[in-house]
Amino acid sequence: MTSDLVKFIEHGSPGGRVLAEACLDSEPTLNALSLEMIDLMTPALERWAEDDRVAAVVLTGAGDRAFSAGGDIQALYRAMQANHEAGERVDDYPYDFFEREYRLDYRLHTYPKPLVALGHGVIMGGGLGIFSAADVRVVTENVRIAMPEVTIGLFPDAGGTWLLKHLPEHQALFMGMTGVSLNAGDALGSGIGTHAVARSELEQLIGELAGMTFTGDPAADRAQIEARFTARAAPDLPAAELQRVAGGLNADGGFRSAAAQVRSLSGASDWIDRGINTMNRGCPATVGIVVEQIRRARSMALADCFRMEMTIATHCADNHDFSEGVRALLIEKDNQPDWQFGDLDSLPEGYVLDHFEEPWGRNPLFDLEADT
Repeated sequence: MTSDLVKFIEHGSPGGRVLAEACLDSEPTLNALSLEMIDLMTPALERWAEDDRVAAVVLTGAGDRAFSAGGDIQALYRAMQANHEAGERVDDYPYDFFEREYRLDYRLHTYPKPLVALGHGVIMGGGLGIFSAADVRVVTENVRIAMPEVTIGLFPDAGGTWLLKHLPEHQALFMGMTGVSLNAGDALGSGIGTHAVARSELEQLIGELAGMTFTGDPAADRAQIEARFTARAAPDLPAAELQRVAGGLNADGGFRSAAAQVRSLSGASDWIDRGINTMNRGCPATVGIVVEQIRRARSMALADCFRMEMTIATHCADNHDFSEGVRALLIEKDNQPDWQFGDLDSLPEGYVLDHFEEPWGRNPLFDLEADT
């Protein structure tokens, strides 16, 4: 493995407490998260967790365009295609990727030291999974946050279940079903982001954090970091759009009812209409999965959310729509996906529910709590 894909930096004085930085460093792919990057970050985070010199960890993305645009979808596509063409599993990459990605995300959610994510530009999919796991989630005025999986036949994963669970349900459903992009105002208003700074200040900010006098007590240092951000003047942010989604939208009536409720919002704003159009063109199975995912998450603990995601992701890798959605959007780019079911009216409820049935004797993430 090479560390060229992730930069690991320790900021601070020799012999004193330091701020550790993990920088996703694949600008040509918008810092898309690959299995190699996951396997580089995981042991580094474990070392820092055990190192008394490291007081806090900051997560960043290289370049001007993105914190991280998601997972390495093209590598997943190649492996899924090989499996589909062979009629059996001949490449375990998708299953290994999801298991190790979700373990990394769970570790970040339960990290024993203060964790800061500095988000700028595009933050989507697997990138949002990393960003949303941090204690302090900083956004800049140019962020574009989304769960666009409806466009490729996947579902909001990598901790997306936990994120959606903690939003008001009507906003969670609209975001997951339509794949809408959220701006910095939306991020702060929804709690997806905790603080905002100007994009031009991010480099300076890392230096400021590194110059803090850390105590070594995680709770005290976390409070000190949060106070530092709270004291900063926030930049001008775009007006929030997510608040335009009317309350009352819920998952209780199933995916057809939820979709009808979303469509009833048509005309409320151009932003809402764009989301509805994306849902209508997107993968019907994803819409069904999102509604059931949010309904089930209401009573789930963190580890159980990741285990559910592992189950759904395995079915998505085995089935037709995910690879077909990636083909149409990212590989051949004809934007003409041939979904297994053409619309929600023809989508069987049983097919959606099958995605939640474990295809193994034991979930690969059965021992997730032991990772903490």
